[in-house]
Amino acid sequence: MKVLIDACVLYPTVMREMVMGAAGQGMFTPLWSPRILEEWARAAAKLGPEQEAFARGEIALLNANWPKSSITPNEGVTARLWLPDPNDIHVLAAAITGGADVLLTMNNADFPRHTLAEEDLRRDGPDLFLRNLLDTHPEQIQEVADKVLSQAITLSGEDWTMRRLMKKARLPRLGKALER
Repeated sequence: MKVLIDACVLYPTVMREMVMGAAGQGMFTPLWSPRILEEWARAAAKLGPEQEAFARGEIALLNANWPKSSITPNEGVTARLWLPDPNDIHVLAAAITGGADVLLTMNNADFPRHTLAEEDLRRDGPDLFLRNLLDTHPEQIQEVADKVLSQAITLSGEDWTMRRLMKKARLPRLGKALER
């Protein structure tokens, strides 16, 4: 399964680590475009130059670990598409060009299901997507989550619980399921 990952999923650290951890376990092939990665870096820059530098370092690691994941949208595909927010057309175009099965985003209103269905794409949010992967790959998702939790505790110095960390990362269903 190929999954185009929107910038809004890549930018929050815990969410990205969970999604990319699942990709690293071979559960799906991640896709993105250079513009999606640039959106992430620009969003991080709003928090300061050190955050932008950190984001660009993370982007370099993603590109190094998944060198075939960066998709440049086909201009013909881009030209024929329409979305409620024209600034998101490049995301859909990258998904189509890359042959994605799923568009992983938090921006439901910007990617109408009927428009995606016309392109044989499914839209998923990261919480439901990861929750479904937990059902089919419980040991692997638990391993990824345990690693992310351990890193969060180490880096923040806070005594996070799995459920609280995932809820803060906007992955509440996953957190609830992992804590059972």
